[in-house]
Amino acid sequence: MLTEDLLQDARGIADRITALRRAIHAEPELGLDTPKTLAKVKAELAGLPLEWREGPSCTGAVAVLNAGKPGRSVLLRGDMDALPMPEETGLDFASTVPGRMHACGHDTHTAMLAGAARVLAGRAAALAGEVRFMFQPGEEGYHGARFMIDDGLLNPFPDAAFALHIMPNAPHGVIGSRAGTLLASADMLEIAVVGRGGHASMPHQTRDPIPVACEIVMALQAMVTRRFEATEAVVVTVTQIDAGTAHNVIPDRALLKGTIRTLSPEKRQAVWADIRRVAENIAAAHDCAAEVTVTEGFPPTVNDARAIALAEAVATALPGGKFMHMPAPIMGAEDFSYVLEKVPGMMAFLGVAEEGADWQHCCGIHSSHMHVDESVLPRGTAFLAGCARRFLDKGWD
Repeated sequence: MLTEDLLQDARGIADRITALRRAIHAEPELGLDTPKTLAKVKAELAGLPLEWREGPSCTGAVAVLNAGKPGRSVLLRGDMDALPMPEETGLDFASTVPGRMHACGHDTHTAMLAGAARVLAGRAAALAGEVRFMFQPGEEGYHGARFMIDDGLLNPFPDAAFALHIMPNAPHGVIGSRAGTLLASADMLEIAVVGRGGHASMPHQTRDPIPVACEIVMALQAMVTRRFEATEAVVVTVTQIDAGTAHNVIPDRALLKGTIRTLSPEKRQAVWADIRRVAENIAAAHDCAAEVTVTEGFPPTVNDARAIALAEAVATALPGGKFMHMPAPIMGAEDFSYVLEKVPGMMAFLGVAEEGADWQHCCGIHSSHMHVDESVLPRGTAFLAGCARRFLDKGWD
């Protein structure tokens, strides 16, 4: 079977996939500027029949495989940037850059995608159509996918798009996803409560913004539970409160910061309006003012049901393959959502806990102790290659 052959091919280059992953892991880069990572990818894929496209806004690149036979086009995506956090794994190939770590698995995503490019390039003569390999920086809040789209690197848009994200606290080798919304939108919230400061011993002569800010925090929690259905999750989390300079001084301002997560564009707009109304009116009731700023982040990540059916067929056709239909979305966010706004497709998760491990208690993504069982990576490579090959061969049938 084709999928079995793809897994065999991927296992045949397992050392290359692992070596690339470790080289990227040891030298993490942040944001939209990942030139060393891209150089490692290009060196690994040197000599393959790939046409490279790059744009002015970031170090993102698209490698195009086209053997000249007419057909459909499909995009596979991997992200390249790391996180600004320390690494405490003790690995031999741990980060050599203080304060940076590949704690979200982007090193593995890039390595698996490069592996898929090598596997499919070895079968280029059999490909009818075009495969594009999207190596993307700036996923961790920098909107790298949007920059690449704006630079025209995906033009004309492909017929389908697929991405894979590792999950270190999920069963070894299991691929999981769901039709519809998989991940939430993520917006940044700031509320500046403006009052009038003064001496802490005479609060009646001031308009103290601190209790007003605290009241807003609590009211936002009640707003979420009373204004939105429990069946469609909405999250408003205040994570920072900044106010004051001394123990005996009431400040003029108190600043709240946090995150807003929703699962649909409609709820996204509604929660913005409700936050503004709650904050402004509570502040006004205390003769203060509230300045609400919402910085728009990633939109929801929405999977096409046809792409999920295709992914399940590919995953279960791989020897030993398992596919799990996730019962509910995850409230994290992903900027592959920008691609899926333009192109039908899907993102799936790959469990990379060690085989037989108590995976539920493994460190998750964004942990400074996160570990990956690298033996799973060829399966991810074969899955990506299989999705591309099946779509080129059969479309959504």
